[in-house]
Order: sequence, then structure tokens, then C-alpha cells
Amino acid sequence: MAKAADIGARKAGLTPNVRGALWMLGSALAFVIMTTLVKYLGNDYSASLQTFYRQLAGVIILLPVIIRRRGAAFATTKPLILCLRSAVGVLGLTLSFYAFQKMPLADASALSFTRSLFLVPLVAFVVREPVGPLRIGAALVGFVGVLIMVRPGAGGHFAIGMPGLAMLLSSFLVAFTIAGMKVLTRTHTPTALLVWAAVWGVLFSIPGALLSWHWPDLKDLALLSAMGIFALINQACYIKGLQIGDAGAMAPIDYTRLVFATAAGFFLFHDVPSVWTITGAAVVVGSTLFITWREHVAAVRGAADAVAG
Repeated sequence: MAKAADIGARKAGLTPNVRGALWMLGSALAFVIMTTLVKYLGNDYSASLQTFYRQLAGVIILLPVIIRRRGAAFATTKPLILCLRSAVGVLGLTLSFYAFQKMPLADASALSFTRSLFLVPLVAFVVREPVGPLRIGAALVGFVGVLIMVRPGAGGHFAIGMPGLAMLLSSFLVAFTIAGMKVLTRTHTPTALLVWAAVWGVLFSIPGALLSWHWPDLKDLALLSAMGIFALINQACYIKGLQIGDAGAMAPIDYTRLVFATAAGFFLFHDVPSVWTITGAAVVVGSTLFITWREHVAAVRGAADAVAG
């Protein structure tokens, strides 16, 4: 289906960046639909139980690939590292689901973008990539935006409460898994990484799910399944968008999630973002866009130097 849609876009004469932008818009929309379902179902299903259903949906969709490739789908020389990455990913996903259940969608979405800021120190220490003063400065400015949103006060209290802090921790854990993936892609196929994350993700999510387990009725089962499907659509569209278009041009499109999340929160849950959230989100978005732009420029210069050499 994705391939057919891309072929149709090519026939329409759209440029790669325009086609990539359409995929990124699809990713943003799928993400907000997923988080809307997470929030809607949050009254009856805990974050850990929703995480289990989300992971289970991924395994079911990947099952044909696992059966067809068998051993190749699990080929690895670093099983312990892959297990650790899956465990961290499940914890990060559970914390983000908890935040989306308890916070306005716009607030939670704005804080989720801090993963790009956490990546700056992580790629320096984990991936051993060089990090220049401009990227460090942009990351520090971004964290000022985070402080505007969380507004720490006297006595160590935070205006956003535990759900907001859970989202910040989730963003750090997601950034950790991304940094780990950068290392693992040097020796593993994308299919192996995806299969390990899905299968072990289900196993690691079972204990938390059992603590609040109850069987869903047919309507809730359909909604939980839809949540998992839209999560995978979000990932697939995001990857496709980055594959087709330039990273520097695609990154700003991803921030349409804030627009969609604000609209969904307002019309479905009567959430109105505060001026603090809007201001802090603007600072975070601006800093992460600068980081993305700098990485894009560095990649273009590196490619040009390679050709010249």
C-alpha cells in the first residue's frame, strides 16, 4: 500500500521533498490518532496494559516476516544489548502512555520533543559522535524551554506534576534507545532490530500488564488494536518520509503533531494549552530545528567533501 501510494505521488510529478512531507504529515496524523486513543482508553486500561496491547499488535503484524525468515529475523551477536534496549523501550513507552492519559495532549506532545535534546549528550557518550558548541548551545536553550513548561517552584514542586516528569523521563529513555540503535545498525539488519524489539517488548510488558489485567470487550479490543496499528503506521510513515526527503526539510513537518494534538485535545477533551506550554514548546521546537538543520548542513558538507576527494 505504501509503495503504491509513493508510485502515485511520483506519477503526479511531486518532488521528493513534497512526497516526503506528505509521508511526514501521515506520520504526525497517525501519532495523534494513537495518542488520542491512549487518552480515551486511559480511564479503563492502565498505561502498562495499553503498552502490552501496543507491543502485541506489532508482533502480530511482523509474524509473517518472522515465519518467513525464521533464524535470520533473530540473527544477532549482541542478544543482551538488544534485550536491554527492548526493556528500556517498554519502560519509555509505558511512561509516555501514562503522560498522554493524564496530561493535555498538546502538553504531553510538546514535552515528547525533548528526546532530540537528550540525544545531543547521548550521541557524544554512547555513539562517540563529535558534538560542537552550536549543538550544545542549542540543546541548553531547548532545556530552558523545558523549564518554562515545567516551571519548577519552591519546595521542589513542578507545575506539570508527575505525568510531565514521566514524559521527560520517557523522552530520555527513547533517546537512549535511538542512540543504541545508531550503534546496533552497524552490525545488524533493520529487520532483526525490529523483530527483537517487538518480541522482547511483548515479553517485558507482560508483568506490568498482569498487575492491572482485565479482558476487553469487543469495542475496546477494536480500539486497542487500532491504537497498535496506528502506532506502526506512524513509524512506517516517519521512516518513509525521511527516506524520500531531505532530513533538514522533513524535521519541521514532524512538528505538525503539536497542531494536530492541540486540535484533538480541544475538540475531544476540551483541553486548552497554557501560555507557558506554548512559549516553552516554541523554544524547544526552535532549538531542535536548529540542531536538525546543523546536522543536515554537516551531512551535506561531508558528502560534498567525499565527492571532491
